[in-house]
Amino acid sequence: MKKILFCFLCLVTFSIIANADISELENKANQGDTEAQGMLGAMYYYGEGVKQDYYKAKKYFELLANQGKSDAQGMLGVMYKNGEGVKQDHHKAKEYFELAANQNNSEAQSMLGRMYYFGEGIKKDHHKAKKYYELAANQNNSEAQFMLGGMYYLGAGIKKDYHKAKEYYELAANQGYVRAQFMLGVIYYFGDGVKQDYHKAKEYYELAANQGYAKAQGMLGVMYKNGEGVKQDYHKAKEYFGVACDNGDQEACNQ
Repeated sequence: MKKILFCFLCLVTFSIIANADISELENKANQGDTEAQGMLGAMYYYGEGVKQDYYKAKKYFELLANQGKSDAQGMLGVMYKNGEGVKQDHHKAKEYFELAANQNNSEAQSMLGRMYYFGEGIKKDHHKAKKYYELAANQNNSEAQFMLGGMYYLGAGIKKDYHKAKEYYELAANQGYVRAQFMLGVIYYFGDGVKQDYHKAKEYYELAANQGYAKAQGMLGVMYKNGEGVKQDYHKAKEYFGVACDNGDQEACNQ
């Protein structure tokens, strides 16, 4: 299943969708019921309870977007960005994201940050990326917090600052964001801006590993193989390398 995007879709539980009467919802939607329009948009976008149909999803999202609903504007941005039911058009995607971002929609702000950071259909601009990521991060958007952590960790368009990187990674990790948990493991494992601490590294790697993150599983294998912060244990190392390999970590496969 695709990641659930934008807040109003979070309100549409798939147990409700499974029991939804499509004809009744469509009647309500045609009468201007925004909740029904939102449910139908989500159902057709994700293919939950109905056959997936991006064209119909777009129809309902447009009805909502024209009423100024920021989540629907954001979803149209996603559809144009990915070319889902429409010809891929990064310019239109950016326009829809901007409409939503101007209403303080953190998902749209984060998506704009991503577009500027990676130069997705627009000129790469780390300054603008940082601006939008900060707007989203201040609303506890975990992906934006993670990306800001990365910008400070790498010194991408800004001065490298391991302390700020750690702060942003912690914000995201505390919300269960797996890549942030992994990066905190990296920071403590290598002692990037902190005192090297294998025990803390192991804690963060374990958090990420328990969510199936292959690189974290591989690093736990390394730690058990080398006896770093743990008693050396080749059997456990082999187990972690095996799981990591199964999850796509090629380096672990080579161990």
